[in-house]
Amino acid sequence: MMLNNKMFDEIYQIGKDDIIEFKAYLAGEWVLGTELLDVTSPIDGKIIARISKVSPGQVQETLKKVHEIGRNQIRSYSGENRIKSFLKASNLIKETHEDFVNVLISDAGKPKGNANGETEATMERLEKTTMESRRLTGDYIPGDWSKDTLESEGIVKREPYGITLAISPFNYPLFISATKIIPALLSGNAIILKPSSSDPIAPIMFMRILELSGFPKESISVLTISGNDTDILVGDRRVNTVTFTGSTEIGLDILKSAGIKNFHMELGGKDPAIVLADANMDIAVDEIIKGMTGYSGQRCDAIRLILAEEGIYGSLKEKLVDKLKTIEPKNPLKDEKAIMGPLISEKSANFVEEIYNDKGAIEKGAKPLLKFKRDGNYVWPTLIESSKEILHDLRAFQEDVFGPLTLLVKVKDEDEAIKIANSSRFGLDASIFGENEGKIRKIVRKLEVGAVFINSSPRHGTGYYPFGGVKDSGMGREGIGYSVEQLTTTKTIVHNFKGRGIWKYI
Repeated sequence: MMLNNKMFDEIYQIGKDDIIEFKAYLAGEWVLGTELLDVTSPIDGKIIARISKVSPGQVQETLKKVHEIGRNQIRSYSGENRIKSFLKASNLIKETHEDFVNVLISDAGKPKGNANGETEATMERLEKTTMESRRLTGDYIPGDWSKDTLESEGIVKREPYGITLAISPFNYPLFISATKIIPALLSGNAIILKPSSSDPIAPIMFMRILELSGFPKESISVLTISGNDTDILVGDRRVNTVTFTGSTEIGLDILKSAGIKNFHMELGGKDPAIVLADANMDIAVDEIIKGMTGYSGQRCDAIRLILAEEGIYGSLKEKLVDKLKTIEPKNPLKDEKAIMGPLISEKSANFVEEIYNDKGAIEKGAKPLLKFKRDGNYVWPTLIESSKEILHDLRAFQEDVFGPLTLLVKVKDEDEAIKIANSSRFGLDASIFGENEGKIRKIVRKLEVGAVFINSSPRHGTGYYPFGGVKDSGMGREGIGYSVEQLTTTKTIVHNFKGRGIWKYI
C-alpha cells in the first residue's frame, strides 16, 4: 500500500520489505516508535503497513504537553479561525480523496462505494461546522423573578471541559474519528485520539489534515496504543471527557476505569425492524436488506431483529430469503461494485459463526432460513427464524452480533412487537414499516430507543439528525450541534448590583 499525495510524506517512511511505516502525532511532532506493529488487511490477511506503538512514557509526555500547552492554545484559537480550519480540512480531504478511499478499502475492507461514502461524509461533516457554532451560545437570566436574587443578573455560558479523549471504532475509522474530533475542537477542547488497532491508518492521515489546516499543534494528538493500554489515558485525571464508540462491554470497562469525568458513549445495538400488515412490501424488503448487509452488518445501527405481523409474515419471509440468496461478499479490490466485503478479522467471523451454531437455539426450535456460508473473513448474510417463546434464550438476541446475521420473528400485533423490542437490553435505533399513522405514532411513543426510522432502515449518516442510545446502547447524543453540547459544560456568572440604583422595583 502506498500514498500518492505528497501531503502525507511527513507521516511515514518506507521500511523493510518496502512496507510503509506510519508515525504517531504527539502534540506537535510526528514520532516513529521504537516498536512497530503490523497492520493486516481483512481482505486477504496480508501486511499492508506498520504503525508506531506509542510507549507509556510517550503517552505521559504527550498528556503533559497537551495539559500544559495544548488545552490553553485551542481556547485562544478564535471560533472564526476554527471554522476556517475546518473548511480548509474539508478541501484538503478533497485533494487527497483517492488516498483516503484506497486506505479504507485496504485497511477496513470496505467496498469502494462505502469507502467513497465515508470520505465524502467526512468532508460534509467538516463543512457543517458552520451550522453548529450557534450551539455554543449561552443564556441571560434576569434576577428579578425571585426575592433572593433581586438586583442581580446571571449569564450562563458554555465552556470546554479541557482535554477530550476520543476512542474510535474500526467500522468507520475516518468518519467517526472526525465526528468526535470536530465538536471537541470546535468547542475549544484539546483532543487526543485513540484509533482502532484494526484499521488505524485513515485516522492517522486525518490528523495530518488537521495539522495542515492550522489548528494549534499541541492541541491535537493521535496515540496508537493497544486497547489494553488505553486505561492509562482513560483513568488520567487530566483527561476531562471521554467520547467512545464501541461495544457495551468495553464501554462498561471504561466507566469503571475512568473516575469522575464527562462521558459520551455510543455502544452496542439490537435494532429491530417492525413490519406492520399494511407495509409496502417492496420498500420494507429493500430497506431491511440494506440494514442487514451494509458494511457486512458491522454497524451499531444494523438491523438485527425483524418483528413482522402475522398477515404479511409468510410473504415477507419468502421475499427476504429470495433476495438474500442473491447477495454475497466479494473482494472489494477486485469488484468495485461489491455490496459486501469481508468482516474486519477472523475473530469477528468466528464469533458470527459461533452465534449461528448456537446448539441451544437449534434444539429449542430456532430455524436457519439460509445455510451458513463462510470463506475466511467473508461471511454470507443469514436469517434465523425464531418463535417469540424461545427468542430470549438465543445468544443471537442476547448479544450484539457485529455481522450479517438477523433474527426473524412472527408477532400477533404491534403491542407484541413493542413488548419484544423493549425486552432487549439494547436501545439504539428501530425501524417501523407501515402506513397507519395512528399505529406508527403509538409504536414510536412506546419504543425504548434513541431514534426511530419510519419506512427506512436506521442510518446515522453525517449526523444531521441526532442519534444515540438508551439502556445498554449508551449515553448522550451525537450529531451536528448535539455533539458540541455533549463536549461542553456550563459556567454561571452572577453579577450583584445591589444598592447601585440600576433597578427600582415597585
